[in-house]
Amino acid sequence: MDNQTILISNLLERIGIKGLNEMQQATIDAHQNHPNIVLKAPTGSGKTLAFLIPAINGLKPELKQVQCLIISPSRELAIQIDSVARKFSSGFKITCCYGGHKREIEENNLIEAPALIIGTPGRIGDHIRRGNFQTSNITQLVIDEYDKCLELGFAEEMDFAIKSLTGLQRATLISATGDFNMPSFLSDPFYLDFSSFKQIKNEADELAEYQFMSPEKDKADSLFEILCAVDNKPTIVFFNHRDAAE
Repeated sequence: MDNQTILISNLLERIGIKGLNEMQQATIDAHQNHPNIVLKAPTGSGKTLAFLIPAINGLKPELKQVQCLIISPSRELAIQIDSVARKFSSGFKITCCYGGHKREIEENNLIEAPALIIGTPGRIGDHIRRGNFQTSNITQLVIDEYDKCLELGFAEEMDFAIKSLTGLQRATLISATGDFNMPSFLSDPFYLDFSSFKQIKNEADELAEYQFMSPEKDKADSLFEILCAVDNKPTIVFFNHRDAAE
């Protein structure tokens, strides 16, 4: 086996996964030949591994500076990516930056530069403006759920962060829909379309989707009726913003 295969095998073993799915393998292979990649794949297909493995593989242990930046639209997703990255036990320092807790905690973690920073656009932009980490050695950029970042109004912050990456060599954009205008910084991207990809282990894992139209702009009453209909079954409700959740 070559070094790349051995590295991937070791990383997967640490997180208890026997092998990669078709989408993950295709994405990792594409990184070896293409500097800029756009991956379109549905939620739950394993995109996190698809971009984390090449990102970690591209880090240099002798360089004690930030080398890779991963941007996600929400703190929940940033925390999730950070959790997976840490399970790899790669030996590289990782710092997760997001709003909702004290910036000073992150600033202390950034004093000794991590190799990999994962964070939300607003908090990443804030740290760059304050000079809390250097961007000149960042050669890798990953933007997870790029379309969601635009929807949530982070375009200006992302534009600022990306323009600060003067040494950028490789960029990966991830999307579940692919419905966005291609950014100007991403030249000649290689497209991977796995929009119809499904990773279903058995029939019990199949997800049924339904759409309910609310008669009012304030959907709280409609949501209440739906929750009553599902009775006392375990339920998770997702919102776009924290205020709505509260």
